[in-house]
Amino acid sequence: MKILFAGDASNMHNALAHELRKLGHEATVASDGSRWMDTQRDIDLLRRPGLIGAIRYLLDIKRALPLMKGYDIVEIASPIFLRLKPHRVAKVFDYLKANNRHVVLSALATDRVYYDACHDGHTFRYSDYRIGEEPSPYVGSSEYIMQQQDNWKQPFMCEHSDHILAGIDGAVACLYEYYAAYRPLLGDRVVYGGIPIDTASLEFRPLDKAPDKVRMFIGIQRDRHVIKGTDRLLAAMKRIHERYPGITELEVVENLPYEEYTRRMRDSHIILDQLYSYTPGTNALIAMAQGLVAVSGAEPEYYDLIGETANRPIVNVSPLVEGDIDHKLSWLVENRDQLPQMACASRAFVEKHNAAPVVAQRYLDFWKSLG
Repeated sequence: MKILFAGDASNMHNALAHELRKLGHEATVASDGSRWMDTQRDIDLLRRPGLIGAIRYLLDIKRALPLMKGYDIVEIASPIFLRLKPHRVAKVFDYLKANNRHVVLSALATDRVYYDACHDGHTFRYSDYRIGEEPSPYVGSSEYIMQQQDNWKQPFMCEHSDHILAGIDGAVACLYEYYAAYRPLLGDRVVYGGIPIDTASLEFRPLDKAPDKVRMFIGIQRDRHVIKGTDRLLAAMKRIHERYPGITELEVVENLPYEEYTRRMRDSHIILDQLYSYTPGTNALIAMAQGLVAVSGAEPEYYDLIGETANRPIVNVSPLVEGDIDHKLSWLVENRDQLPQMACASRAFVEKHNAAPVVAQRYLDFWKSLG
């Protein structure tokens, strides 16, 4: 098959493209490299700051359009897959639809459908926006961020979202949350794909015994610190370090390129990732593939969706339970003799459910079902 990925997030489309090429398919990535992550792409669509950057970006897209036709599949990353205003994105979308066989949405980020599901009061027990009946700390944390997120309920964004949804041939969700949000709208036209992890390139470094000191790692995304809950995870991590100063070490990194981020986590034992998620994200899965224990989201709904009943190695922390993060981190430190076994279970989990060949095959199966 001939596949074009338009846009990317957290290296997801690039990882898929890399695996598809190994399987004999032709895959092209047109993206901004997930911004500071600077991931690989074939067509560079990085928008630089200022007026000159905006003009150059438009010219880059114009030059790229002739290279973005004649594909069996175009997989777009979100209804806003370019850093343009919706009416401009819609024009590019229409061009892609007219000049390619199928257009499919990767449900991998906040959009109107996910935004609505987070606010409907029944799809999720908690989300980025609400914890039970109360607003999450993210709500109101930044006027600019909330304005950006609340744009999804504005009429012009609803109109744009409807236009994209009417034009796509289906959607592939990378997380349980996006699958749950899209299922009522698309039915069988949405499937769960998962996040692809290049396990072959990630060295598994198993522990042969309990570590003398438990090294905890957390990566901060500056513009998503509160929405991911890493502010609360970091605070809990520091409290645990104060409680166990002689047997814990902390490493905190911020906005690192993908390759450096992956390298920096290697010598740690535990990664703290997302708090408001039902599903482990890219950071957690990359860490697990290297033998770290992930403290993240892993609710029963997620395990049920992927059909996993035996190996459930992610340490699920719930924002609904007071003191849950501290309690589970304390348990990991006090029971560090369990870390070697948990590290092996983590690697096995990623190999079974998120190895790039496994995820790529799910995408291929869905694309082929479109005819």
